[in-house]
Amino acid sequence: MTEECTHECSSCSVGDCADRATGPVTLEPNKRSNIKHVIAVVSGKGGVGKSLVTSLLATTMQKKGYKVGILDADVTGPSIPKTLGIGGHVTADEDGINPSEDKNGIKVISVNFLLPSEDTPVAWRGPVVSGIITQFWNEVNWGDIDIMFVDMPPGTSDVFLTIFHQLPVDGIVTVSAPQELVSMIVGKAVNLAHDMDTPVIGLVENMAYFVCDECGKKHFVYGEPQGAAVAEKYGIPAIATLPIDPDFAKLCDEGRISEYDVDADLDPIIEQIKATFE
Repeated sequence: MTEECTHECSSCSVGDCADRATGPVTLEPNKRSNIKHVIAVVSGKGGVGKSLVTSLLATTMQKKGYKVGILDADVTGPSIPKTLGIGGHVTADEDGINPSEDKNGIKVISVNFLLPSEDTPVAWRGPVVSGIITQFWNEVNWGDIDIMFVDMPPGTSDVFLTIFHQLPVDGIVTVSAPQELVSMIVGKAVNLAHDMDTPVIGLVENMAYFVCDECGKKHFVYGEPQGAAVAEKYGIPAIATLPIDPDFAKLCDEGRISEYDVDADLDPIIEQIKATFE
């Protein structure tokens, strides 16, 4: 019997499928969702602070008066609920799944809201992971959302292709660290986004420096920042740098990341996001 199509061509062996001929199909959200803009936050590898940057961008835009949502697409390693201080499980009604909200009104959907406990492992194959991403988009009652941030998993595999083929992504923010190797890997995600005609809005270079408590001087423990050179190489219009700051970890662990003020640090990215929509 023929397998049910997941529309995930990258992991399919059927050579004469009609989907291959017609190309990607953008999914519509459900009838109780009005999502105006979608920004994907990506990195070529894990461990560079992508979920942190997603949370900071979302809370900053929410403080500026935008209605914000986060689709946590890092299905096997979800951390957005912890960062924003959201626990428990989601509910559903006849129209779909109702997203959770943080204390400031940011709407969030994550696989952690569907698991028996937050430390339950997610050992799913690629098509299953891709399938739940599409459900997060078209089976969730998002309501009115000005900006939907998608916290992407690291790399450029099935989930990346599913999101860029089936969600109306307006642009990406890519996250890097100062090391040359990480910057090279970020280039892979940027080039793939270009191949899919998706603009790159900005680059956030995380863990770029730390500020000494005693002398107040910036110290570049991973070497001189390379964000500006990477941005120039790939034609990225905006760049921001974030420090190594123990407060990041503390506030994330306590679900209070919205209390961290990074307006000045992220302002170039925020302004570029706003300019993309206006």
